[in-house]
Amino acid sequence: MDSERQRIEEDLRGLIAGEVRCDDLFLQLYACDASLYEIRPTAVVLPRGTADVSAVLRYCTQNKLPVHARGSGTGLAGGAVGSGVVIDFSRYMHRVVSLGDGEATVQAGVVLDDLNKRLAATGRVFGPDPAMSNVTTLGGMAAVDASGSHRLIYGSVRDHVRSMRVVLSDGQQRTLGSPPAGGASEPTDEPLAIETLLGDLLRERRPVIEEHAPKCPVNGSGYALERAMATDPIDLAQLVVGSEGTLALITELTLATLPLPAYKHTALLLFDSLDKAARASLEIAALGPSACDLMDRRHLGLARDTDPRYEVMLPGAAEAVLLVEAQGDSEREVRDRLAEMIARVSDVERLAAGAFLAESQEEQRLFKRLAGRFTPTLHRLKGNRRAVSGVEDIAVPPAALPLFFRHMQEALKRRQVTASLFGHAGHGQLHIRPLLDLSNPVDHRKLETLASDLYDKVWLLGGTVSGEHGDGLSRTPFSSRQHGPLVNVFREVKRLWDPLGLLNPGKIVPQPGARMTHNLRLVSPVYGGDQGEGQGPPKGALKPSAAKSDPVDLQLAWGVEEAAYAARNCNGCGACRTTDEDTRMCPIFRYTPREEASPRAKANLMRAVLTGALPPEEMFKDETKSVADLCVHCHMCRVECPAQVNIPRLMVEAKAEFIKTNGQRFDEWWSTRLDLVTAFLSRTPWLANAALGDPRVRWLLEKTTGLAQGRKLPKMNRRPYLREAASRRLHRASAKDKPLKLLYFVDTYANHWDRQLARAFELVLGRHDADFYVPSEQSQSGMALIAHGALDSARRVAERNISLLAEAIRQGYTVVATEPAAVLALTHEYPQLLADDEDAALVAENTFEACHFLWRLHQRGGLKLDFKPLPMTVGYHVPCHLKALEIGAPAENLMRLIPDLRVTRLEKGCSGMAGAYGLQRKNYRRSLRAGLPLLSTLRSGAFQVGATECGACKTQMQQGSSMPTLHPIKLLALSYGLMPKLAAELQVLASTDSDTREPAAAEAP
Repeated sequence: MDSERQRIEEDLRGLIAGEVRCDDLFLQLYACDASLYEIRPTAVVLPRGTADVSAVLRYCTQNKLPVHARGSGTGLAGGAVGSGVVIDFSRYMHRVVSLGDGEATVQAGVVLDDLNKRLAATGRVFGPDPAMSNVTTLGGMAAVDASGSHRLIYGSVRDHVRSMRVVLSDGQQRTLGSPPAGGASEPTDEPLAIETLLGDLLRERRPVIEEHAPKCPVNGSGYALERAMATDPIDLAQLVVGSEGTLALITELTLATLPLPAYKHTALLLFDSLDKAARASLEIAALGPSACDLMDRRHLGLARDTDPRYEVMLPGAAEAVLLVEAQGDSEREVRDRLAEMIARVSDVERLAAGAFLAESQEEQRLFKRLAGRFTPTLHRLKGNRRAVSGVEDIAVPPAALPLFFRHMQEALKRRQVTASLFGHAGHGQLHIRPLLDLSNPVDHRKLETLASDLYDKVWLLGGTVSGEHGDGLSRTPFSSRQHGPLVNVFREVKRLWDPLGLLNPGKIVPQPGARMTHNLRLVSPVYGGDQGEGQGPPKGALKPSAAKSDPVDLQLAWGVEEAAYAARNCNGCGACRTTDEDTRMCPIFRYTPREEASPRAKANLMRAVLTGALPPEEMFKDETKSVADLCVHCHMCRVECPAQVNIPRLMVEAKAEFIKTNGQRFDEWWSTRLDLVTAFLSRTPWLANAALGDPRVRWLLEKTTGLAQGRKLPKMNRRPYLREAASRRLHRASAKDKPLKLLYFVDTYANHWDRQLARAFELVLGRHDADFYVPSEQSQSGMALIAHGALDSARRVAERNISLLAEAIRQGYTVVATEPAAVLALTHEYPQLLADDEDAALVAENTFEACHFLWRLHQRGGLKLDFKPLPMTVGYHVPCHLKALEIGAPAENLMRLIPDLRVTRLEKGCSGMAGAYGLQRKNYRRSLRAGLPLLSTLRSGAFQVGATECGACKTQMQQGSSMPTLHPIKLLALSYGLMPKLAAELQVLASTDSDTREPAAAEAP
C-alpha cells in the first residue's frame, strides 16, 4: 500500500463506524463488476449507515476523490467501477426499515428477493424483477431504473419510488419525493437551492429536451429530464432514479408495493424464425400478457444441454421461443387468456409452430429458469470466444422489432460475428450477446464497430442504446450520438448537482476521448507484456518488478493458460452471492455476506495474479491466505455456478502457493492429518475417549491446538475397522470368481469413529454374496490435505492409494466408499494431482459412492428387496460432496424402497461443518451459523432420525439437533434385519426426551 492510500485509509477510519480497506488485494476484488471492465479503486468503504456515507462524501469533496456507489456489483455496463473510493452498500446497509400500508422502506443494500420474501407474508410484492433478483440490491436497481420481464404490468423502479434518502456530493443528507406514510423529512432538510436552479435550467432548455429526448417507450439512457419536469416543482427523486450515482448517492428508499397476483400461468411458444416470433409478440401484446420474453436457438441449445427436460419440449428445429405469462384474479381467466394468445399466433396468424402450456408449478418453475439463467449460462460455451456485454441493452419500439432483427442479422454477418439473443419482446428490449475473444485486439475493434452499426439502426427506428442497464462505461461514449445537443443539458444538470464532478465520473456524461474498449478486463496470462488495445494493466495496478514466463508455479495438472482460462470464465454475474434456500452455492458467503467471501472474488484474485494485475508475491501474504481460506472446498460453487467456474481448484493453487513459501500452520497441520492423530489415539481408545470428554482437557486442547472446546465428538472405536477386517482376513483379495467384487475404501471417520457403518456396509454386501475386499495398506483419501493446499503430502497419499487400487481394479474389483469426500478425492482430485497418470484415470472410472453403487445394482435388478418395515420419519440431508459428484440422490432412492420409512429431503443448504473446518475454534461458531437452517429444521420435531452419507455432516447434525443421525447404509442394514443392536438403541432413543439424547453408539454390533 502506498503512502497516499495509507493516509486515506487512516483518515476515513477515524471518520466512520464502518470499514475501510486500501490494501492491494482488497481493492482488486472491487476492480470489476459483471461488466467487461476493470479499474482498480483507491479505497473501498463499507458504511454502516447514512452518516458514514455523508462523512465519506465530505472527505472526498475536500480531497477531490471520485466516489462510486456499488451494490452487489452485478451491473453489466461498468457503472460500479472506477478509480476513486468505492462505497459498498451491500455489506451492512441491508435492513428493511419498515413495511407499511402499501409501501416498504429499505436501505440501499437490501436484495430484491429478500424484500419480496418479507412482502409475500403480507400478500404484496415489489414488481420490477431484473434477472438477478436474488442478488440485485434495490439501491442498484434505482440507480439504473431497472425493470425486467414484467415491465408490461409493473413498469420500472421509478414508477414505484415514493421517496428516497440521498447524500449529495458535499455530504448533505436530503429526503427527496414524498416522505414515508406517517413520517416526515428530517429536521435538517431545507428546500434545496438546486431545485430552483434546476427548474430554471430545464424550462430554458425545454425545446432541446422535447426535440432530442428518446421517444422509445423504454429508455434508461441519460437523465430522465422529461419525467422530472412532469411536475411543478421539479421532481428531484425522478431525476436521481436512473442517474447511476452521478448526481447523489441513494441510502434509503420508500417504495410502493402491489398485491400479489392471485393466479399466474405461463406458456411456451415455438417458432421456426426470429421474424415470426417478433410478429407474434405484437399479437400477444394486444391481449394483455404480464410478460413476453424471446429466446433464440443458441440459448435453447444450451438449455437442452444443461437440463434433459428441455429436450422434450424444445425441438432442435426451433429457431426461437416466446415465454408468455398471464396474471389474473381467477385461474380460469388466466388460462383462457393464454389459450386465446396461443390460438391467435398458432391458428389465426399461423406464426407459431407449437406451444406448451405449463400444467404444474414445477413446469412453471422450469419455464422461468429457461429465461432467468440466460446470460450466465452462455459462459459455459467453450473456447476463447465469450458472450460479452456492451450492446446487451438495446430497446426499440415493439412494432419495429421485425425490421430491427433483419438489420441485426445483416450487421452480424457483415462483421462476421455470432451472437445470442434474449429479449423482453413485449416492450421491445433486447439483450444481445456477441461471442468475441477479448484477449484479441481485433475483437475489441469488432465490438466497437458492431455497437456502432447496431446503434445506427436503433436510432433510425426511434430506439435507445439502454433500456434498463444504464449507460455505464459501455454506452456513455455513444451518448453524444444518442442524445445530440441534449448531452450539453446533461452536463449542466450534472454541474448543478456535482460541481467538482466527483460522483461516478465518466458515466452518462461522456469524457473527452473515452471509448467503450478502454479499461477492458485483463484476461490473458501474460506478465510484463502488452495485451493489446485496452488491455494494459488496470488503473492503479502494480507494476511487476520483472517479467516472468509463469507468474505462479502451479502444482496441479494444468498450465497457466488453462488456469487463467478457468478464472476468466467468471463473468462476475454475482449468482454466487445468493442466499436462496434452493441453492447451496457458497456456505461461507451465506453467513458472512461480504465480497471477499464470494466465489467471484476468488476468481478475480487468481485472474489478477495470472494476468499481472497483482504481482505473484501477493500469493505469499496472509491477506491472500485469509481470502483463500474462505473457500472450504465444498465444490458447490463449481456445481451451481451458471458458468461452472472451478473455484475450488483455483483456491487449492492459492493455498498451495502460500504453504510452499510459508509452511503449514499447526492448527491446520493436525486437522489435515486426522488419520495420524486418530491412529495414535486408537492405541488407547479408552484413555482418548475419557480425555476428550474431560472439560479441562478440552480447554487445554483448544488453547494448544485450536480444537473447539464446544465441538461434540463421537467416541472412538475400541479397535479400528481396518484392523478388525484384517483379523477376519478381509484384507486379502479373494481368488473366487463372484459376480460382485468390491474393494471397500475406508475413510478415517468410518475406520476410527464409526466402525458400525463399515460393518453395516460389509453386512449389506455380504447379503448379496459379494467378494468384499478391505486392503489394510490403504491410506486416508487425503481430501483434507488437498482442501488446505498441502499438495506434496496429498500427492504422496494419492500415489500410494492409486498404486493399490489400480492393481485391484485390474483383478476385477470395483472401488466403493461410504464417504462422499473420499469418492470425490478418488474421482475428481487425484487426476488433478497426478498429471497424465493412466492409473489415476482408471481408478476414477471405477470408483463409486456406496449408495450410488447399490442403486445401480437395483436398476440392474440385482438388489434384494426383502426389506422389513421401518416405521419412522427420516430427515435426509444431501452432503455437498455428494452433490459435487453429480449423481443425484441415490441414498434417498434406496431409502424410499424401505416400507413405512418416510423420507423428507432437507433442502436447507450446507450443514456448515465442511470437513475439518468446523472442528477449529476460530470456525466453530461460524460453522453452526452456516448450518443453522438445517439444524433448525431438524430440531422442529418432525423427524425421529436424521440421515446423511457424510461423517462431518453427521457430527454437525447431532451437535446442533441432539438427534441420532445415521448413514443410509445403516438404515438398509436395519431393514434387512442385520443390526439388532442398533435397532434396540434407536428404540431407546425414540423414547428419550430430545434434550437428553446422545449420539448413537459407534461400536459394531
